[in-house]
Amino acid sequence: MNPTRQLDIVVMGREFRVACPADEEETLKQAVTLLEAKMVEIRSGGKVVGIEKIAIMAALNLAHEYLHVEAGGFDIGAYQRRIKAMNSTIDAVLQDQTALF
Repeated sequence: MNPTRQLDIVVMGREFRVACPADEEETLKQAVTLLEAKMVEIRSGGKVVGIEKIAIMAALNLAHEYLHVEAGGFDIGAYQRRIKAMNSTIDAVLQDQTALF
């Protein structure tokens, strides 16, 4: 059985204590980072006021993105950008290798 730990997290400057299985701690931290980023993005847009409304909008946006991916949809542009970045890295490494021969 996996022990549960109490972790203190901070979202938008507010501290919360949450229970988390020990082997899920890193995933929880990633979720907090994702939520924080989404909430800051919404707050920066200036159209939603109030921490509770920002939190609800962030939750709705994240749920929508989750359901979109779960349903088989995905952002092809994001994959293309990642592939392009990987190709650039590979090209740079190969360029260094050709200089050796």
